[in-house]
Amino acid sequence: MRTRLLPLLIVLMAAVLLALGVPLAVSLAAAQQQKVVVDRIDDTAYFAAIARPAADTTSGSRDERRILSRELESYDDVYGIRAGVFLPNATSLAKGPKTWHLPATGEVRDAFEESLLSRRSHDPKQVWPWQRGRLVIASPVIRDGDVVAVVVTDSPTGQMRSRILYGWLIIGSGLTAAMLVAVGAALRLTGWVLRPVRVLDATTHAIASGRLKSRVAVASGPPELRRLARAFNEMADNVEDVLEQQRAFVADASHQLRNPLAALLLRIELLAFELPEGNAEIASVQAEGKRLAQVLDDLLDLALAEHTEADLRLTDVGALAAERVAAWSPTAEAKGVRLVGDCPPTTAWADPVALSSALDAVIDNAVKFTPKDERVEVTVTSNGSTSTIVVTDNGPGLTDEELARIGDRFWRSGRHQNIKGSGLGLSISRVLLAAGGGSISYGRHEPQGLRVTVTVPRSGPTS
Repeated sequence: MRTRLLPLLIVLMAAVLLALGVPLAVSLAAAQQQKVVVDRIDDTAYFAAIARPAADTTSGSRDERRILSRELESYDDVYGIRAGVFLPNATSLAKGPKTWHLPATGEVRDAFEESLLSRRSHDPKQVWPWQRGRLVIASPVIRDGDVVAVVVTDSPTGQMRSRILYGWLIIGSGLTAAMLVAVGAALRLTGWVLRPVRVLDATTHAIASGRLKSRVAVASGPPELRRLARAFNEMADNVEDVLEQQRAFVADASHQLRNPLAALLLRIELLAFELPEGNAEIASVQAEGKRLAQVLDDLLDLALAEHTEADLRLTDVGALAAERVAAWSPTAEAKGVRLVGDCPPTTAWADPVALSSALDAVIDNAVKFTPKDERVEVTVTSNGSTSTIVVTDNGPGLTDEELARIGDRFWRSGRHQNIKGSGLGLSISRVLLAAGGGSISYGRHEPQGLRVTVTVPRSGPTS
């Protein structure tokens, strides 16, 4: 979320800085040029004042023209600016340097002809740092209301463009510094705003993973997010209380029903002595009673599994799986099923008791549903992040609809209702594995049978 919000803030801040910086740069360039234009206007006014007597064809003397020429040449020598006084017929009265002539066309000629209309030439167009233009200013010399001559200055713009560029560099440096400050402020702002969101997301994931005691810290962030964090904590407390009550009810009910059920089964046993041997009804009642006792035991185990936190430790998964294969081999042999294991040493973080219980439930199911003379295989593998225990059998397998429901509490396939079980074994396995960050999944085993995959993480809880 931060990667999406931060570029948006940066683009907006960059747009604001550009909206301020571009007009400032244009204003700086215009101010620098206006300063030069005003200076040239003053110069042309001075030259027009001393050119007025020299332009008088009746009383003007050679000395006055000589003085005017010397002033214009000195002006060119000192400032490098070409200047000249030209009569209305475009002949030069005085100029500096002496080799400069009034061109027939171009900006200088346009300014000269504009001044012949008894007004100063318009301000030249803006010269930018990347342009190599010149600055032309022309002022008329008026006597008795008539234009007797025109003073023209043709200035280079190198120094002016350098000053504009230098000013732009200062503005650019200021904008860059402001942008860096703005980016830093945006980083802190987005961090301040989104930190509670990240904490809320992590806490939600933790609760979804089974760590119900996780809560959101409400010490920082905007008021709205702090209120959201407090409301989330209250909701999590309520959910945890409800789940705790549900677990307590299941555990209490299972525990409290066991004693009356045990007494009832004992009375049924005593009653069986009073009936003829081999009575089918009393045998059926005894079988149902034992099945009910098994369901209560499984319910109690499920409640305890949901309530108990995992004792994670670095475990040799291969050795543990080999141990469970050895423990179930006699049961498999008694049924005529071959139980084989390929369990190389590999380590992972798991609760050994919980993992053993889950493997017992999975192997029990595989042996229970595998026909005689078939085989059940237990294979241990690992990669960089997880270790897996795969249990495959050659039993009848499950349909796609049944695969979607396997592991649900009390669910059993309609084809296997006559096989002993409560439908809670795999549910208990899933709860035990989830408490330690593991998982269990189911799939088809070709050509027939079921494939159960138990996965546990290889990384520790701190990482």
